[in-house]
Order: sequence, then structure tokens, then C-alpha cells
Amino acid sequence: MKRRKRKNISRFIRWGVLFTLPVTAAYGGRGVKLAADVMCFSDEKLQSAVVREVSPAVLTEADLLSGETVLSRGYGVYAEVSREEIRLKNPCDTVSENPGAKPYPENWTKGISVVRTTYGKYSGTTYFNLDGGSQVNNQSHHTNELLLRESRCAPDFTISDTDEPQVLLYHTHTTESFEPYVRENMDADFNYRTTDETKNMVMVGNAIQAELEAKGIGVIHVTEVHDYPSYNGSYGRSRESIMPILEEYPEIKVVLDIHRDAISGDDYAAQPYIEIDGKEAAQIMIISGCDDGTLGMPDYLKNFHFASALQRQFEADYPGLARPILFDYRHYNQDLTTGSLLIEVGSHGNTLEQAQYSGQLIGRSLCRLLEEMKSDEN
Repeated sequence: MKRRKRKNISRFIRWGVLFTLPVTAAYGGRGVKLAADVMCFSDEKLQSAVVREVSPAVLTEADLLSGETVLSRGYGVYAEVSREEIRLKNPCDTVSENPGAKPYPENWTKGISVVRTTYGKYSGTTYFNLDGGSQVNNQSHHTNELLLRESRCAPDFTISDTDEPQVLLYHTHTTESFEPYVRENMDADFNYRTTDETKNMVMVGNAIQAELEAKGIGVIHVTEVHDYPSYNGSYGRSRESIMPILEEYPEIKVVLDIHRDAISGDDYAAQPYIEIDGKEAAQIMIISGCDDGTLGMPDYLKNFHFASALQRQFEADYPGLARPILFDYRHYNQDLTTGSLLIEVGSHGNTLEQAQYSGQLIGRSLCRLLEEMKSDEN
């Protein structure tokens, strides 16, 4: 892509900043200190694995500039900004101009119970503590001791001072949705999926994007629906959406697939929340995939380095926000960069406002971590 063309798209991505006032914050010593002198280990068998190649879909400049399938409108539409913080409107109070084929319900029926809970520390042989107090749920063939050493490795990329985007947000399961507000029962007829972007994962992605843009970090937010009308094949479709962007913008280092969990039983659904600065936030979980040699992810431990750094940042900034990292045999398109992760934001028992607030907190911690990761050349 020619430099002028790249600049035009970059300028379009950041248009929402024109509607905001500068946001400043002094982070002091709150950032994560990464141990650069740690010996990092790799699985030799997995290093020799062949990465599968997927032919990307053709994405034109007109598609990129349309704002309809790839680029989010950002927070300018739904937010007010002060010098201290970004204030997002309650998603319950926002109305989509085009809610799509599966709108969010207006009337509710009584279903299973909502159980409000806050997850604390976990015990068991699969769990181990990271430096700083957060945890990992190790479901792999690696020992906890090896992964603890790996967790101390610095992320395998740096961040630059550039106008180009360095973060990509997208949603494989775009339509995943939440409760409207805190109540005792969920809806019996709603499957907690909607094409209304003010009530689904796009809303959470917009909250993350708002924080990144306010700090001057270039971000592309893919808002295309990948799981409706068909749920099957979602990961293949989301891969087709993001591959052309990664090819056009090799500066992108961080690729986050933002989801929500589904924690429930036959007669209940969990609402995992934590109070932070006087507001309720949905608890979150990072999933960092690993490979047994069959998934085409030879660099999965590099993703784990970044996951560990981000987890420590969450714990330093907002203790208890993040449940343990799930380190398991999952692909989830995490072969594309060494900063590719999936983040579960709450569960379907959480409320829209709790999930949106968690998106803001994710964005703030990510900004602090990326600031720590800027290369010495900047």
C-alpha cells in the first residue's frame, strides 16, 4: 500500500479523536516490569511444526473506508470525554439505528436464576501463581515450573511511536450479548445473541478502542458479524476478515478476539463481577492457546509471554478483575502474530454495563502495558 493511502486510512481510523479532549495520566511505577534477562524455553518438537496457510479474502480500499464491515465508528457516537476519563453512555440507554436481523429484546420472560459471584484464587494442581499474584490454569503438557519461567519472559515484540495502527480488535462471536441490568432471573426465550452492535461484543470493543485512541495508540476494530446467521465456521470467517488487514498493516502487533463466556448450569447462570472504583465490572479471562504439534502454532509460547505480561498488568491495576489465564489446546487464530489472544469479558449472566466497564478497564491496562513495551529507539 502506498504511504499516502496508508495515511488516509490511518487518519480515518482516528477520526473519533477529533471529538475528544486530550486525556492524560501519569502511571509512575504501576506498569509491569518485564524481566528481560530470563532464560526462555521452547518445545523443539513444536518449533518444527508447519503453520497452516489460509488464503485471505480480497478486501478493497473502499471496504476499509466504508466503516460498515471493518472499521468501528469508535466511541465518538456514544461517548462524552472529559479531561479525567472517557464517559461512555449506558448501553441500555443507546438505540441502534440498525439493530439487524436479530434485535435485542424489548420484553422479558422469567427464566433460570442469576447467581452473582466473585471468583477469587483457585486451587488445584493445574493452577499456579504468576509473579504479582495472578494465576494460570495450565491444561497443557508443560509443567507449571516451565510455564512460570516462560511467564517471566518479555513479550516478543515492541511498540513504536507511529501513526500506523498497532492493535487489531475483532469478534469471532460478534453477536454474544448480556443481561440488560442486575436482576434475579434471566430471560427464558432469549439466547443472549443479538446483531444490535450497541448490545453485543462490538459495544465492548468500542470501549476498548476508546481508551486506546485517547492515548494515541492506533487501532483497527473489525465490527463485522461472523456468527450470524450461521454459528458454525465463525473462526474461518473472522480469519478472512483480519488476514487482509494484517497484510496491509505489518505494524500491527496485538490482535485481540473479544468474546464473552457462558458460565451456567441447568438452573442458573453465573454473573462474575467485581467492584472497581465504585462500579461493577464483569470479571474477564485471557485464553492463550497452546499446541501439541497438530495445530500449526509453533510460536504459541510467545503469545503466552504477552498473555502473562497483560495478566500481570490487569492484576497490578485492578486486583481480581482477571480470572486465571486459560492455557489450553486451542487455536483461535492465534498463529497470526505473537500478540494474539482471546479475551472472555464476563458471561451471559453479566450486564451490559458491567461488560462495557470491563472493556474500558482492559483498554486502560493495555495502554499502560504497551507504553512499557515501547522500544528504546522511540
